[in-house]
Amino acid sequence: MKQSPTQGRRTLFKLQVFILVCMSTVLESASLRSFENETDLLALLDFKRSITKDPHHIMSSWNKSIHFCSWVGVTCNPSNNRVIILNLEAQELEGSIAPSIGNLTYLTQLNLTDNKFHGEIPQELGRLLHLQQLNLMANSLRGNIPANISHCSRLRVLDLGINGLIGPVPDQLSSLLELTHLWLDTNSLTGSVPAWLGNFSSLYAFSFGENNLQGSIPSELGGLTSLRKFVLASNNLSGTVPSSIYNISSLYYFTIANNHLHGELPPNIGITLPNLEVFAGGINKFTGNIPVSLSNASRLWLLDFAENGLTGEFPAEYFGSLVRLVKINFDDNSLGTGKTSDLNFLTFLANCTRLEVLCFINNRFGGELPESIGNLSTKLRQLCLSGNLIHGSIPIGIGNLVNLTKLELGDNNLGGSLPEEIGKLQKLEGLLLNLNKLSGPIPSSLGNLTSLTKLFMQGNRFEGSIPPSLGSCKNLLVLNLSTNSLNGPIPKELVEDSSLSISLTLSNNYLTGSLPDEVGKLVQLAELDVSGNKLSGEIPETLGSCLSLERLHLEDNELEGTIPNSIKDLRGLEEIDVSQNHLFGKVPEFFVHLRTLKHLNLSYNHLEGELPKEGIFSNATGVSVLGNDKLCGGIPELLLPACSSRKPQSSLGLLAAEVIIPLSCGIALTISLCFFIAGCSMAKRSRDRSLTSRTYEDWKSGVSYRELVQSTDGFSINNLIGSGSFGSVYKGLISGDGTAVAVKVFNLQQHGASKSFIDECKALRSIRHRNLLKIITACSSIDNQGNDFKSLVFEFMENGSLDSWLHPSEDDQSQRKRLSLIQRLNIAIDVASAINHLHHYCEPSIVHCDLKPSNVLLDEDMVAHVGDFGLASFLLEALDDPSEIQSISDGLKGSIGYIPPGISSILPLYCYKRTSIAI
Repeated sequence: MKQSPTQGRRTLFKLQVFILVCMSTVLESASLRSFENETDLLALLDFKRSITKDPHHIMSSWNKSIHFCSWVGVTCNPSNNRVIILNLEAQELEGSIAPSIGNLTYLTQLNLTDNKFHGEIPQELGRLLHLQQLNLMANSLRGNIPANISHCSRLRVLDLGINGLIGPVPDQLSSLLELTHLWLDTNSLTGSVPAWLGNFSSLYAFSFGENNLQGSIPSELGGLTSLRKFVLASNNLSGTVPSSIYNISSLYYFTIANNHLHGELPPNIGITLPNLEVFAGGINKFTGNIPVSLSNASRLWLLDFAENGLTGEFPAEYFGSLVRLVKINFDDNSLGTGKTSDLNFLTFLANCTRLEVLCFINNRFGGELPESIGNLSTKLRQLCLSGNLIHGSIPIGIGNLVNLTKLELGDNNLGGSLPEEIGKLQKLEGLLLNLNKLSGPIPSSLGNLTSLTKLFMQGNRFEGSIPPSLGSCKNLLVLNLSTNSLNGPIPKELVEDSSLSISLTLSNNYLTGSLPDEVGKLVQLAELDVSGNKLSGEIPETLGSCLSLERLHLEDNELEGTIPNSIKDLRGLEEIDVSQNHLFGKVPEFFVHLRTLKHLNLSYNHLEGELPKEGIFSNATGVSVLGNDKLCGGIPELLLPACSSRKPQSSLGLLAAEVIIPLSCGIALTISLCFFIAGCSMAKRSRDRSLTSRTYEDWKSGVSYRELVQSTDGFSINNLIGSGSFGSVYKGLISGDGTAVAVKVFNLQQHGASKSFIDECKALRSIRHRNLLKIITACSSIDNQGNDFKSLVFEFMENGSLDSWLHPSEDDQSQRKRLSLIQRLNIAIDVASAINHLHHYCEPSIVHCDLKPSNVLLDEDMVAHVGDFGLASFLLEALDDPSEIQSISDGLKGSIGYIPPGISSILPLYCYKRTSIAI
């Protein structure tokens, strides 16, 4: 039908209006999208402003010259350019998490794992209603878990582990019913394990390990029918494990270690949990037998129930079918019957061709080591059977286990000779044969064990001479051959080119000859004990070169001459005992000036003259001078006669002869009797000593992973005293005597951490100096989850790092930390002395490569100690070639050519020959 002109105009007008409305809608939509993009941009820029350190310069790409969807770590939805993923994992970023991150309302993934974010988790995260993954693991976050995270109802992954979070797990999180992974481990959470977890039907894995949770394990968790990983290790949980938990047939990873749980393991556990791969319940109070049904769990590779009260036999005839087994650890239980058949299980374990760790320390296994021990897996790295009732000889087949790094057979009743085949174990780092009845000569083949760091053979019946071949063990840190029947001289090869730095103990043998002059080459040695032998000659002057000596025991020998003047150079000496020898002359005045000296025993020699009254001599409990009847003076408590220039009358001389000599003999007899009784009981005390009674001295001979766990309260965040590129440092308390230590735990997931551990061990075993941080021991083991574990234990420094004094935090400022000019000067001298020692007195010379205030630690007397040798380098003699110097300098890491402001503010220009290379 034909339109009239009026109708045509109306139609055209309507069309124009329609077009205008459409254009308006499009413009409004574009404007809104622009506004939304502006919101995301502003949120990201605010997040950037909260970053205080950015070593990899990630934030440099976050600028307006490119669209924010192209910024590093940012992913947008291409349909609307809204941010949906923010992933900045492992970038070493430091700062706080800006609350404005809650404006990224389209965010589905937020991953800030493995950085150094601090402060609290912002409540504004609860506005991210599309969020499916929240990963904040391995930071330094504090405070409570925000309850309004529960608003993120689509969350499937929530990982807040390895932080400093406190308080209970909020009940509001019970609404997150879509969760598949919940990781809250390694915090300081309190309260109980929430029973509402049992409602999370999709939960695949959860970990509340290494917290301070208490109470019992709720039976409701048995409703998690999809659960694969169950981790409640290292808490304060008590009670029994609910039977419903043992019925979650999907479980493959189950660890409840280091709690206070009790009860027996169900006999049918291998039937109800057939998929088990990791089963760890160590450091609890479980009793009863090891269930035979575990042999049905054919995938099992880690089985660790150390430190419990398990009894009965080890059913290895069944476990021999578990061909995937890698680690078996039942240390510190009551397994075994003391009968001759107890160790037959070792024969069946030959089928476990992947086995790397086999530990049954401190149980009740009797019998002999079977010849079939040589048929165990050639992958075996640790074989630990110390503290049992094993007798007989060590089979020669032990030499087949060529990959062993640790062999512990101490504190048994083993006899016979030590087979030469033990020299085939060239990867051995620790060999413990102490407190047995082994006899015969020490095999010269031990010299083949060039990787050996610890050798304990004390408390046996070894005879003959010390083989010079032991001098080939260039990595030895501690050697103990005490309380045997060894004779002959001390081989100079043992000490002239040695790495011994912790202890050399040769006491209570029949060694003769003089203490070799080469002993002065043990410049890093902390303890030398050759007491109770028949050594003669003079104390060598070269001992003064052992600048790291802390304990020197030369008593009960036949040494003569005077106390050498070079002893005055041992500024770190804490104990010296030269009693019961034939020393003469005056008591050296330099003892007064050894400020660290706590115990000085000069008894029963022929010393004479006036005894000083200052220094160590002012403390009657710290010094003994009995049996030196020509000494006089001293403090009254020592009961010495007054010094006089007049010659005593003959009657007084007769009185001395009639009274003092018999009295001295009586005292000597009494002391000898005490030594004899103490010596007879020493072995028994060592055998009966429990884990909880181990002291600082015991730790120096080695420490286990479980001892480190106990000392640090499960590596509690409350004991965290520092962190670095390759790990964290915790304060620990040795349970036996309460000594504080610093435990450096390496994060082996971090690239380069293993190398840092090796480099630091290499450096620390080679150096000792009063201004270098003193290492007590090292631990290379496996943790409760079957992962490799490496740690170093150092002396604890009461006053923390120099950095905390130069740049105190707000909390520290409240304590008014201030360094006086004298303290700054002393610290500068201490640091310079340490670097001078590294450059000029170490062979080869050592370059620290990472000297900065945070690596300078202060003890209770504000004496500085340089630490952290993870980047240290060794300079070879070839560096005299200029071309070699350039190549080494190019390869150095750390602060090359730069002294951090904190150091330069206290350290004047202090130059050495190699400073251009080192700093």
